[in-house]
Amino acid sequence: MESSPAGRAVVGRGPKVQRAVHAATLAELADRGYAALTVEAVAARAGVHKTTVYRRWKDRESLVVDALAEHFARDIPAPDTGCVESDLLALARALAEGVTGPVGRALVSAMYSDAGRLPEIAQARRRVFEDRYRRAEPVVARAVERGELPPGTDALELLRILAAPIYLRLLVTGEPVGQEVADRAVSVVLAAARAGILTRVAGEATASSAGQVGRGSPDTP
Repeated sequence: MESSPAGRAVVGRGPKVQRAVHAATLAELADRGYAALTVEAVAARAGVHKTTVYRRWKDRESLVVDALAEHFARDIPAPDTGCVESDLLALARALAEGVTGPVGRALVSAMYSDAGRLPEIAQARRRVFEDRYRRAEPVVARAVERGELPPGTDALELLRILAAPIYLRLLVTGEPVGQEVADRAVSVVLAAARAGILTRVAGEATASSAGQVGRGSPDTP
């Protein structure tokens, strides 16, 4: 069996390597930040040769992009509890918990620091947000079918409003982000949606949320 430069056995091939390298990338981001992250350090932490990493990812940026996208896609729930309030609570609480842990803070920092201006990181950010919008759409669609929300409720706008107070505290004011913040955001967005404030007006474009994101909606997951 091959050994890594640090003398550790390699983790294997295929998906096992990918998972190990993704985990090592996230850990390096959390410990060192994007600016100090190197492919060599990721490889050593993952227990693989750096050539193994370079065979899959051409550079540091593409490695971070892939790890970001995979982490957030895995970390986001797709709740279907039969009730819109509990569905949205699951979404909001998962978001608050995900962005406040060590790894979550490191990833958010990578996406919004100087690294966030790199085209590759900006692309990863859009992929993350588009995935979140897609996951929210069925929550809203089911709520409309059950009569919990008015017909035409805009899932994209609902998710923006749901996420806004969490990201305001995280990125702007530096205030704590906890479950109570997530729960209050759900109460606010539900009140607005039930009042019809988030319903698309007549004549408004009926493009899907993913399409709206693709045409340049704000980067708020």
